[in-house]
Formats: sequence, structure tokens, C-alpha cells
Amino acid sequence: MHKKIRIFSPLYAALLLGFLYLPMAVLLLFSFNSSNNLFEFKGFSLHWYAELLRNKAAQTALWHTIVLALSAATASVVIGTIAAVGMDRMRRKWLKSATLSVTNLPMMNPEIVTGISMMLLFVFAAQAFNTKGLFGLEPLGFHTMFLAHTTFCLPYVVLSVSPKLRQIDPHMVEAAQDLGCSPLRAFLRVMLPNIATGIASAFLLALTISLDDFVVSNFVSHSYQTLPIYIYSQTKKRVRPDMYALSTLIFAAIFLLLILSNVLQASAEKRRMPDKKQREKQ
Repeated sequence: MHKKIRIFSPLYAALLLGFLYLPMAVLLLFSFNSSNNLFEFKGFSLHWYAELLRNKAAQTALWHTIVLALSAATASVVIGTIAAVGMDRMRRKWLKSATLSVTNLPMMNPEIVTGISMMLLFVFAAQAFNTKGLFGLEPLGFHTMFLAHTTFCLPYVVLSVSPKLRQIDPHMVEAAQDLGCSPLRAFLRVMLPNIATGIASAFLLALTISLDDFVVSNFVSHSYQTLPIYIYSQTKKRVRPDMYALSTLIFAAIFLLLILSNVLQASAEKRRMPDKKQREKQ
């Protein structure tokens, strides 16, 4: 029985990886196709990458995507880190558990439900404010996409930072305050360096999620077009191979971000192992 499992396990893993990555391999291959034929590879060429550099609409969408992702990732990391510290300091276990469950709920909520609900909220708020003459905001635009991306990135930030907070000795912060540090200075000088890798991983994760989001963005955007929305609009027509090149570049960027995130977590784990062994000996 065990021998059969050993035989079928690599086969199952190979089929699973092939099912996941074979479409991306085909996409990458045809992004280097010298012809615009979508069904026949006629030769290796960088022609469509050069065409992509001349595509002003794609460049504008790329710039919008980068600005939005960096802004939303930064805001979600700041708010999420503060929220994680607040939840970590809760004394009542039931309250901490309930707060964490509510925080994680958006991750299980279908994106289409999140997108529709946010669209209705933003349109209603814009109409209410504009009726009272408080603001002259458009119902949907960069501001709504920024709020939406920050909101759905928050649970992932809390999920990344919270384990790092549980690894810190709480007496270190208390000792710093006893020695004259203010709560803010104790956080910046003692707690922040110990959770820096978790914050960096959270930032990269939020950046990745924001870069490739389509469903929520499609509902809360209007004139502010990001790359996923631009690529989807191009699929309604005849798909040009320069979209293959653009999708390949997006995949490569996200893949590199995930590798960097894993490297940061692994390096933090290696630095923590000697301290853990030393505490066990004591």
C-alpha cells in the first residue's frame, strides 16, 4: 500500500503542477511568437514586447496599477499593523478571537459580493455628500479604488503581522517603558524591529493582491483603468499577442515578489532559531 502511494504521489504532483502552470507556459511561449497567429508558433521574436512599449494605453494602465498598488499596500500595512498590535494586547480571549474572526471574514467573502457592496456604498456616499454640497467627488474613481484595495488587503496584513507579535516577549516592551521609554518609542525601538520581517512580507503580499485584482476593481472603477481591467477590455476584441507579453510580465513580477516574500520569512526564521535554542537550554 505504501509503495503504491509512493508511486502515485509524484505523478499526482506532476499532474497538479502541469494543470496549474501549463497555461502560463503556453502564454509565455506565444508572447515570443514572431507572428500574430494565435494558433501556430512561427519563430522566436521580441516583436510584441517592442509593440507593448509603444502601446500608450497599456503604459497608462500600468502606471495606474503601480500607483494604486503602492498606495493601497502602504495604507493597509500601516492600518493593519496598528490593528494587529491592538488585537494582540487584548486581554479577553473571546474578544480577541471574535475580532480576529471578523477581520478574516472578508477573505472568505466572494469577491463579486465585496465589489457590488462597495460600489453601492461609494455611489450612495457620493450622492449623499454631493447633495449636501460637502464634496464634489465623482461616485467612482481613484479614491474609491484606493479605499477598496486598502480594505481587502487589511486581513492579509493582520494575518502576516500577528504571528510575529506572538513571538515577541511582552516583557521586553514593558521593560523599555519601565526604563523611561514612552509607549510610542518602545514600539518603534523594541517591537517594530522584531516584527519588521512580518511587515515586509505583509507589504509584498498586499502589493501582489492589489496588482492582480480585477473583480472588485471592475465594480469600483470608472475612468481609472488598471492593467487587469485593460487586459479584460482587450479580450472582448481579437486578442493581440502584445497582451500575452503584458500578461507574462505581470506573472513574472508577481512571481518575483512571492519569492522575495518567502526569502524574507526564511531568513527571519533562521535568525530566530538560535535564540529559540538558547531559551530552551536556559
